[in-house]
Amino acid sequence: QAQLVESGGGRVQAGDSLRLSCAASERTFSTYAMGWFRQAPGKERDFVAAINWSGGTTDYSDSVKGRFTIARDNAKNTLYLQMDRLKPEDTAVYYCASTKDSGFWYLARGEHAYYYWGQGTQVTVSS
Repeated sequence: QAQLVESGGGRVQAGDSLRLSCAASERTFSTYAMGWFRQAPGKERDFVAAINWSGGTTDYSDSVKGRFTIARDNAKNTLYLQMDRLKPEDTAVYYCASTKDSGFWYLARGEHAYYYWGQGTQVTVSS
């Protein structure tokens, strides 16, 4: 069964950095557009960042643009989210997700576009 497993979450101070990883169980994920979402307590799950299959095209929410970087290593079937200059408002459970779309430039912001989801990893940023 195809799986996505996140790791790298933790508790940090404001201004610190963290790198999240998402390991995919099957090589087919390397051909799909993928993304990161997050859900803070009491709030809906929100888009954070997306990347096309090759890593050549990326998209970010306004709240993280310039601080977070999404990347992928298809040889390792792994998606990353480098988070710098973290703020308390970045506190959330972070989820990686994968579409089933291999369009060359394709990436997506909407949850409906994503078919596979990880179990989430907690990121807590204290002030």
